[in-house]
Amino acid sequence: MGKVTCDLSISLDGYAAGLNQTEQRPFGDDGGDGWGDKLHAWFAEGPEVHPAEFARMMTAKAFIMGRNMFGPVRGEWDRQWNGWWGDNPPYHGPVFVLTHHPRDPQPMDGGTTFHFVTDGIEAAFARAREAAGDGDISIHGGVTTVNQYLAAGLIDELRLHFVPFTIGAGTRLFDGVPPLNLEQVESRAASSVTHVTYRVLS
Repeated sequence: MGKVTCDLSISLDGYAAGLNQTEQRPFGDDGGDGWGDKLHAWFAEGPEVHPAEFARMMTAKAFIMGRNMFGPVRGEWDRQWNGWWGDNPPYHGPVFVLTHHPRDPQPMDGGTTFHFVTDGIEAAFARAREAAGDGDISIHGGVTTVNQYLAAGLIDELRLHFVPFTIGAGTRLFDGVPPLNLEQVESRAASSVTHVTYRVLS
């Protein structure tokens, strides 16, 4: 059986997004341009600088994300929105989007299909496990969704990317999550980020 993983860039004080998120600033008051430029500056450096992290980031066979990560539309689906990634998203597999409002599956170029799940995190997880088979599942974000899966005990491995600045307020990893025991299994420091992998023990 594959692992359930999560890759997440966070500030040193634990935030993955700031306050006041909007369509124009999806990461809110994130200490930068509102599009996560400081949080994800390491990602722009590419696989030449971060080869191991890039190599495993998109290897999951199924992905789960919250509706806020999929897009800014709230309430009923009153306009067509196919995610932030254009016609050919980077997932190339099934993506299960948590929502309270039904919507037909949305196939995209490159093999990505967004499926919209209205009956909770366990139902999305069951569908992702069926789709992934023996492969990994990525709890892909945002951090509120990650916290729900951590609280439910459904994440095996946390791959955190600590960026050297603070945000001060916003959406923070581990908020609402019961105490956990983590085993550090890998760490690597770069000039712009420190990559740390934890196994979630309980």
